[in-house]
Amino acid sequence: MNVFVLSTGRCGSKTFAKACSHIENFSSSHESRIGRLEKRVKYPDNHIEVDNRLSWFLGRIDKKYGKDAFYVHQKRNRNDTAKSLSRGSYKRGIVQAYREKIIILGDDWSSVKVCKHFYDTVNSNIESFLKDKPNSIEFNIESAERDFREFWESIGAEGDLSSALHEWDRKYHASDSQELPDQTDDAPILPLRAFRKAVRIARKLPRFLKKA
Repeated sequence: MNVFVLSTGRCGSKTFAKACSHIENFSSSHESRIGRLEKRVKYPDNHIEVDNRLSWFLGRIDKKYGKDAFYVHQKRNRNDTAKSLSRGSYKRGIVQAYREKIIILGDDWSSVKVCKHFYDTVNSNIESFLKDKPNSIEFNIESAERDFREFWESIGAEGDLSSALHEWDRKYHASDSQELPDQTDDAPILPLRAFRKAVRIARKLPRFLKKA
């Protein structure tokens, strides 16, 4: 049986894949077939694939796997997801493509509002896809440990459940002001860091020259 974890992204998908690495009777991976054109949704049997881009290949997945696979709809609070997307994917990621090439919006829209639109679109696509799928669960990041236990039991997973649950305890329980630790692309890119550092140096330079 194949397992597909579907989501908007920015909701702990890397942590989900890490937790699945403790399952012994399934292989698992995170975004293992990005960059592929041919056989984009071809996976080995008894494999768990975690990839938010699969929400754009639902027709192909349905045709190939249909009701024989197990599906996880991974979700995170709408506001938190939108804020995270606006920082990490709005100008150089999937939301940029959604905004500029699918919706075709100008620059006068709130980034968070656009990301909420993206969130609603992706999740409604997933929900519609899952309507006739008998083997599926909803996984909420806010109740990760409880929901992962349900997932584990639902697929008949074998392995180290304690270590799998520890991945959620170690990586998710952060303050509300922080991002999930496994999401690293919110950090300023290097040119921006260098620019900010140069500005700080420039501000101090006149004071230094006076003392020279």
